[in-house]
Amino acid sequence: MKELDEITGTIVDAAVKIHMDLGPGILESVYEAVLARALEKRGLKVERQKVVRFEYDGMIFDEGFRVDILVDDRVIIELKSVEKLAPVHGKQLLTYLRLMHLPVGLLINFGAVTLKEGLHRIVNNLPASASPRIRVNQS
Repeated sequence: MKELDEITGTIVDAAVKIHMDLGPGILESVYEAVLARALEKRGLKVERQKVVRFEYDGMIFDEGFRVDILVDDRVIIELKSVEKLAPVHGKQLLTYLRLMHLPVGLLINFGAVTLKEGLHRIVNNLPASASPRIRVNQS
């Protein structure tokens, strides 16, 4: 199984190419389909609109939420196609990571003018990556 940095780097590379080719402003569902296909072509396992089951306080939610894309059972991709991300978008992805006990996710806004401003790596109890390849939006 590939390392997390390698997986996220592959996702970022594919997303940048798609954003350069298609530009901003298309429906989120189109970006989802195109990105999923691009990742499959790069040898990654991809699940779209993955239904996630979780338990809370003795209650079981069989369809608690859906993640846009789950890659190699390890990385969540949450896609947006909006002019500007809201703070809740990153919080939503972090909640998904916590409930699924996963270490990392990517919040990708294809609606941004440049993908650099629309790309955020969200971690759940994971130390910062040493790889400069996936460092985005870091001060």
